[in-house]
Amino acid sequence: MTSPLLRPYDGPHLKLPNRIAMAPMTRGRADDVTGVPHPLTAEYYAQRAAAGLIVTEGIWPNILGKGGPGIPGLVTDAQVDGWRAVTDAVHAAGGTIFAQLWHVGRMTHPLNLPGGATPAAPSAVRIAEEPIYTNQGNVDHVTPRAMTTSEAEATVADFAAEARNAIRAGFDGVEVHGANGYLIQQFLAENTNRRTDRFGGSRAGRLRFALDVVEAVAAEVGPERVGLRISPDNPENEIAEEDPQGTYRALVDAVDPLGLAYLHVIERGAYAALADLRARWSGTLIGNFNGPEPTSQRAGEQVLAADLADLFSFGRLFISNPDLPARFATGAPLTPHAPALVYGGDAEGYVDYPALTARL
Repeated sequence: MTSPLLRPYDGPHLKLPNRIAMAPMTRGRADDVTGVPHPLTAEYYAQRAAAGLIVTEGIWPNILGKGGPGIPGLVTDAQVDGWRAVTDAVHAAGGTIFAQLWHVGRMTHPLNLPGGATPAAPSAVRIAEEPIYTNQGNVDHVTPRAMTTSEAEATVADFAAEARNAIRAGFDGVEVHGANGYLIQQFLAENTNRRTDRFGGSRAGRLRFALDVVEAVAAEVGPERVGLRISPDNPENEIAEEDPQGTYRALVDAVDPLGLAYLHVIERGAYAALADLRARWSGTLIGNFNGPEPTSQRAGEQVLAADLADLFSFGRLFISNPDLPARFATGAPLTPHAPALVYGGDAEGYVDYPALTARL
């Protein structure tokens, strides 16, 4: 019997050879000064073009959105040109690739930002327990400054401009990163959003920034080219959501009429987000677990077999198995990745994991 992961997908806006998505994963190999992708980035993604859909590592829309060393941008012409080499290589290999638009908010440090700038966030709420990685190693977080209303509005415009640059760079679409405790989820969560302007206060206020970003990006490049990633009830990066079901039902109900390319749901907390949100979403839904261990093929198959999602995204398995769909199809053994080589560096642990055919 053919695995449901290997069946073609013919959705409203996506026509894909299989239902395996490559999840966005930070690799930290861009030029730290220019934000231009590493010269090997095109090879890295092209090696993995057999995925039905590739979503890139997060890419910043303005410099305050840069979360650490080696994180790429999509703002300057040089950055656009760098990503054009990536999309050309993926398309030549027959793949489909979306750029993830990623602003980290408070999840950065002055050591990561030009001129030692203070991170900007919805409210001045510091991460207390976990360190942040910088060029000087792990250090304590600083207290971010609260964005002004006009700065939040300007950041919405930056997301739209980044989406336009992504299409200029040849991407098939973009994914708005609203998950994992970064800027958009900081606006959504009660413990990180203590604002009293239009971007805070009530649930409608806390939803406003996310909705403004998605609507602006969709207006810029077309909703059929836009995905949204969320992680309801995910405590990562010290996020605490008091009523995730209420928040994310309202968010999904608001964005569903836009006709987006997909909704990408990370289920990690106690809230059964995939089962709860599936019936509320009329378009393509991508499932993901993002737990402490790499998600198995069987777990993805079970999600699709239960009709909880249309596609399933795998992250760490793609780091060390560039031909992951072929391995799933043949039952070939999976190569474990080397954790010490995930972030930064050059070819080692990046483009030197051999494909199955190279091992035969």
